Order: sequence, then C-alpha cells, then structure tokens
Amino acid sequence: MTSRVSYAPQDFQSMCEQAERDHENRKVLILLERVKRQIATRNAGASVESPKPPVTAIAEKNETLRMPARALPLER
Repeated sequence: MTSRVSYAPQDFQSMCEQAERDHENRKVLILLERVKRQIATRNAGASVESPKPPVTAIAEKNETLRMPARALPLER
C-alpha cells in the first residue's frame, strides 16, 4: 500500500499560485538578460557621440559666474 499525501484545497491553491509567480519571475529574468545582451551588442558596435558639449566646458569659458539677485526666485 502506498501512502499518498493529500493537501488541503487552500494549500494546493496557494502552491499553484506560487508556481505561477515563480514561472513569471523566470520569464522576466530571461527577458531582462536578453535585453542586456542586445544593449551590450549595440553599444559594442557603435560609438555614441553626445550631441551637446559637456556643461563644464561652457562653464570654463565663462570665468565669473553670476550669482542670482535673490536667494529664492519667488522671494518677495
């Protein structure tokens, strides 16, 4: 005679829900890895140049930076 384990209905339902969550988590992880690989291949293939010069280069040209006339823009 074999001994069978019988789960309560709510236990079985919660186990099914946990299995579904685990499956969804695995799918999300697989998608994230795929996106990371695609981004890595795109970045390796093309060098991206910034359309604007860095802000520090503009600030270096302007030796004296003006302070605002008021401490707060909405000050009365």
